[in-house]
Formats: sequence, structure tokens, C-alpha cells
Amino acid sequence: MRAIWFSLLVLWPLLTLSAPAQSPPAPTTNITLGQSIVALTGPWKFHTGDDPQWADPNFNDSGWETVDLTPTAGSFNPIVGFSGYVPGWTGKGHPGYWGYGWYRIRVSTARRPGQKLALAGPADVNDAFQVFVNGKLLGSFGKFSERGSPVAYMSQPTMFPLPELHADSGAGDATQVLAFRIWMDPSTLGLVPNPGGMHSAPLLGEANVVAAQYQLAWLNTVRSYLSSAIEGALFFLLAIMAFSLVLFDRSDSLYWWLAGVVLLTGVYSGYVCLGAWTQTQGAAVFNLVVDVLLRPLILGGWVMVWWVWFRLRRPAWTGKLLVGLTLLYMLSDALGEDIFFTAIPHRVSVFFHLVSLGVRLLFLLLLVGTAVEGVRQQGWEGWLAMPVVVLAGISQFTMELGVLHIRIVWFPFRTQVWLGQIDDVFLVAAIFLLLLRRLLFSLRRQREMALDVKQAQEVQQVLIPMALPQVPGLIIESEYRPAREVGGDFFQILPHPTDGSVLIVVGDVTGHGLQAGMLVALLVGAIRSTAQFDPDPLVMLHCLNQRLFGRGHAHATCLALRLAPDGAVRLANAGHLPPYVNGNELAMEGALPLGMIESPEFSLMHFDLASGATLTLLSDGVAEARDEQGHLFGFERIHDLLQKPITAAEIATAAQTFGQQDDISVLAVTRFAITDLAVA
Repeated sequence: MRAIWFSLLVLWPLLTLSAPAQSPPAPTTNITLGQSIVALTGPWKFHTGDDPQWADPNFNDSGWETVDLTPTAGSFNPIVGFSGYVPGWTGKGHPGYWGYGWYRIRVSTARRPGQKLALAGPADVNDAFQVFVNGKLLGSFGKFSERGSPVAYMSQPTMFPLPELHADSGAGDATQVLAFRIWMDPSTLGLVPNPGGMHSAPLLGEANVVAAQYQLAWLNTVRSYLSSAIEGALFFLLAIMAFSLVLFDRSDSLYWWLAGVVLLTGVYSGYVCLGAWTQTQGAAVFNLVVDVLLRPLILGGWVMVWWVWFRLRRPAWTGKLLVGLTLLYMLSDALGEDIFFTAIPHRVSVFFHLVSLGVRLLFLLLLVGTAVEGVRQQGWEGWLAMPVVVLAGISQFTMELGVLHIRIVWFPFRTQVWLGQIDDVFLVAAIFLLLLRRLLFSLRRQREMALDVKQAQEVQQVLIPMALPQVPGLIIESEYRPAREVGGDFFQILPHPTDGSVLIVVGDVTGHGLQAGMLVALLVGAIRSTAQFDPDPLVMLHCLNQRLFGRGHAHATCLALRLAPDGAVRLANAGHLPPYVNGNELAMEGALPLGMIESPEFSLMHFDLASGATLTLLSDGVAEARDEQGHLFGFERIHDLLQKPITAAEIATAAQTFGQQDDISVLAVTRFAITDLAVA
């Protein structure tokens, strides 16, 4: 930007400077203007403090300090890398001072009546200012009020038209006193090296030339932060992709972490552009949001992303450590950048800045250590992430690297590019490649799981009888509606080969899906093997309990009954719904489900099933069906359904239509005397 100013200066320079006077009130800078602009480098008069009289053109400022805003050869802004940087008042005899400071200069311009002049404010200033011409307020940058401190913003181009000469004044010298009342926020002490006041000279010149320079300055400001806008857009797109992957595979916690972190990174970049291009956020609020809130959250989030990505096993205390470091990073940045300087002494802020430095070093070690473990366990994925992780850690030391004159910002195509943004470019590329690989792996895994589920379905179809056995004297109906591809309900109907009795076992395994299906396979196998040796219902339940006990959370409700040819029923229950006889629920004592304790006591009862009576066995998926308003299907509806002749399929359909939540199974056994069947 300095090169542009001085190139325009060379176009039409007619500048003569008189030697500064040695007597009050102050020296005068004489300027003859054509179609040009001049940098008002000095001599300026400077004084700390604040007094409205200092705007008066007749005020005697000869006792003030003399300041020259001419940049020295090789001058350098250690934070953003700009050349032509002039140290502020803290670097010129006022270390640690914040608040108001005044700059005054007398300018004599040889101009014609009606010639319009304008003043371009300093391109880099800490932090807000008002400019006066001959004691009258010309304009300001920032919000000034009678109460409270001014609200400052990130430095932006400013332009102020100067008052015109009267037509009857004739051509000649027009001496004017320019006074800048500058406010520096205390938080700037911890953010900028040698802050305070103007770091570049204001420009004075022909109004249309200054206007062209002003427009060019705004264009350069937009260009400077264009990379941040592009970066924010990229991360917002990446966040959309990550959230889409969450919908694709909710079981992978990586997508949740990644979506949250890249969204925060996009917000960070967008917020930087908002602060650079608009005056909607004051500098103090901007620093709080960017440095105290977003940066620590993003850094801590990336540690978690890489940790989950590389599937590293972490002790229970590591999560608390990471949360603690993130909170300490927030606290140390808040207290280490003089944001709360009016309440916290500067020496305390210096201490917390050192704490912030230590926390950032710990984060760098965590990131590098995570990448090293990723290399050990994942191979090339870890190597791909290594440079990204290292750059992300190093980019947290912007101020420290700048003080060491290590370049951290570049200006390709007049666009400002930071070290952290270069890291973000590599980060997006690495994340894209790694996500593509992970997505392909996830698709393959889902295909394998789908194949496993299909095979489990085939196994379950074999285990749960599709064709019911023909038992003399009985009409048996069954209906099975799993809530998922693989259900947890089961039933077996096993006629005895010699005495004409039939063993019926129904049950419901806890849980759903493939795991429940495997437990069903285990129980059905145990039922068939046990029935060959002892078909007694109580023996059956004890046998099944031994199979499940000690298998963690493997539990099941189960009901076993043996129906003799004469209608005598022996029934044992382990927490299952009681059966219904002719629509009336049998009263049974409660009992624990299978697998809860090693030696349970199961409910046992005997009754006779009369000729023409129907015994109905239901799983809890019927009673627990729930509609959109959350109402249960309930036992009253079951009772009402069973008061009239109804098939097992009709009962299952009624519950499923109401709102299926769990597996639904219905088994109905109607007993007829063999002679009745023969007559029929």
C-alpha cells in the first residue's frame, strides 16, 4: 500500500518544506498542491493525555514532543509483515501507556479558491481517532461518546474532505492546524508491538486524487482479506460434507468432531472478514471472540479430531486434560492480552501471556505426539497429517514468530496470506483425501454388515418355523413382525414323538439387531437340544438361564408350556407377558427374566385348556406399540381385540398399524377334541 501512495506522489509533486520555526507556536509545513497527494510525515507535535483545548489552532504546542512519521529504511511490522511501519508512542518514550494521545501539525497549502482538498486518515492506527481542522471536528474513525471509552475497530481506510477557501480570499497560503485525538484501547498493549497512535502518515491532497486513493485502499483491504473469505467458504463446504457424513454413518464419532471443528474454523474466517470490512464489531469484542473463544476451541477440537481419526486409545484422564488445557488457553489469552486491563494490572497480563505461551507449546506437543502415534498405527495416513499438524501448532505463535522477524504473511496477487491459511489449504486437501479413503472403507464395512445381516436373517428364518407343525387336536397360528432386519423375538413348537404332548416356548431377547439375532440363535439351539432330554417347562427355563447367565447384558423374557392331549397345561414363566385364555389374561406371579441371576425362581402354574378354548401368547411389542402422540397400544386394547374371534395376523397388524416400536410376535393355539375335528 505504501508503494501505491508514493507512486501517486511522484506523479505531480510540487512540495516545498520550510525549516521549522524555533519560536511559538510551532513550525508550519508549507505545501503547494497540484493534482497530487502528500504524506504528512511531520514535523508533528505529540502529547499524551486529553484536553479539548488542544484542538484550538491558537494553542501553544511548542513544548510538546516532536514526532516524525517517516518510516526508517528496513522498517518492518513484526506481526503482519508490512514494510514502512512506524513505531507508536509506546516505542518512543511512553512504554505501557494507553488512553488518549494528541498529534498536531500546521500545514500551509498554496491553493486556488474553490480547489477541493481532502485528508486520508492514517492507514494503520491504534485504535480510534477524531480529526480536527482549525478547532472544528472534521470526522472520526470509531465511536466516541461523552461517557465511556471509545469503541475501536480494525484499521480501515478513511477520507475527510477539508473546508473550502472562500471565493473572496484569493489565491495564496491557507494555513490550517490539523489535530488528531487518538484513543488506544488497553487491550492493544498485549496484541501489537510498539503500539500507540499513528504507524503511518495521513495523506493530504486534491480531493479527487485522495478519493481515488481511498477507493484503491478499500479495494486493497478487500483483497487483503479475500483469502480469509475463500478459506471460510471452503471450511463451510467441508462442514456441510462432514454433517452429511454424520447422516450417512452416525456410529462414527469422527464425523461429529470434524463437522464441529471445521464449522468453527469457517466461523473464525468469516468473523475476521466481518471485522476487517465492516464496523459492526468493536475491536475489544472482536479480540474476545477470535482470540479467547474461537482459537482455543478450534485448537482443542483438532486434537480430538486427529485422536479419533487415528483410533488412538486414550486413558480416561486425557479428555479432562484436553478440556482443562482449552479452558486455560481461553483464560490466559483473556488475561494475557490486556483485554481486561482496567481491572487487571499489566504485570499480571505479562504473567498470563507466559502461561498462554506454555499452553500453546503443550498443544503443539499434543498435536505432534498424536501425529507420531498416527504414523505408528495408520502408516501413510499419519505421514499425510504430520505436516498439517505441525504447521497448525506453529501457527499459534504468530506474535512470537513476528517478533523474531520470521515471515508469517505473504501478499500474492495483493491478497494477504497468513501461515495459518497456508496450513488450512494443506489441511483441506489432507482431510479430503483421508475422508475419501475413510468413506470407501465405511462403504465396504457397510456392505459387509449388510451381508452379515442378510445371513443372520437367513439363519433366523431357519430357526423360527415358517411352516407350523401339525399337532392332532390343535389349530396353531403364528405371526412374526420384526422391528428391524433381525429381530429378538423367538418361538418354538416341538411336538413330543410318543405321548402326543407339545412343548411351546416363546421369548423376547433384550435389544435389537444382529446381536439380538445371535442370542436368539443361541437360545433356539438350547431349546431344541434340551427338549430331546427333558421337555419339562421348568427344566427348560433353568437350562436357558444357565446359557445366558454371565454373558453381560444378555437377558431374555421367556415362557414355556407343555400341553397334553387331554388339555392339561404345565406353564413356567420368566418375566414374559402372561398368556390369554379366551381373551382373559391368566393371573401369574412375577419372575425375573433369564440371565439375571444364577439360580432364579420362576413362576409355575397348572390349568386345563378346554375343548374349543384358545390360548394366545403375545410379545411385549404388541402392548408397547406407540402412536405419533406417544400413546401406548396397551393391555386394554389387547383385551378388547381378544373379545371376538380374531386371527394372529389381525392382532399383529393392529399393533403394527398403531405404531410398531419393538418386535411383534403372536401365537394362538386353539384346542379341539379329535372327535370334533373328525366330525368337522
